[in-house]
Amino acid sequence: MERSLKQFETDRMEAVKTAAHLILASGTTSPRVGGVGECTIHILDDECDIEDLCQEIERMSAVKKSWNFFSRDAAMLRDADAVLITTSLRCVNDPADINCNMCGKLVCEYLKEEERLPPDPDVAFRGPLCIFRATNASYALDGMISQARNLGIDYGVFWSAGAAAMRMSILPKDTGFAMAVAISITEKSPFRDIPKRYAEINQRTMHDRMINRLWPQFRSIYS
Repeated sequence: MERSLKQFETDRMEAVKTAAHLILASGTTSPRVGGVGECTIHILDDECDIEDLCQEIERMSAVKKSWNFFSRDAAMLRDADAVLITTSLRCVNDPADINCNMCGKLVCEYLKEEERLPPDPDVAFRGPLCIFRATNASYALDGMISQARNLGIDYGVFWSAGAAAMRMSILPKDTGFAMAVAISITEKSPFRDIPKRYAEINQRTMHDRMINRLWPQFRSIYS
């Protein structure tokens, strides 16, 4: 029996869900500093949820010049099939108590007493953070990326998406640091070989421009 394109799309999205859960599993079992669990990983595989995240990233891109590239991140994330966000839950209020000094303080007790940055629009992460704890997010990312490579899944890493997700309050309330891994199961990776002005010139924007330009003509002809 001939297989339909609709069946291919259904199977492709099932593969996305399976891959996302396997990537979550790999990130969860990756090593943790001190052997203490503190990272969570959250899957966004609904188009509306991903679009909400992209719109928040775009709003952040207008806050300050150094975040202008966020609009390009949003354009790439719109082409993702799923976004996985990993968090660090202990880096704000529960430093490692090993006095490593990486945060710039002599002892961990000083970090606990330090005033955090205000929740201003131009603040991505409200540090200072326990760097020793926040490093756990990088171990989780390594596990997630390794699994994506093993599965042959296209991926991209975005700190902009982590900061936007925190701003949207869709992550656990104790999250001090977050980063995202977007995945795609398509013939062309949306995260590689992207033009500099991809936020302005991409398949979605060109499609919208064609519709906006041609629709008035069709309307006038057939009305």
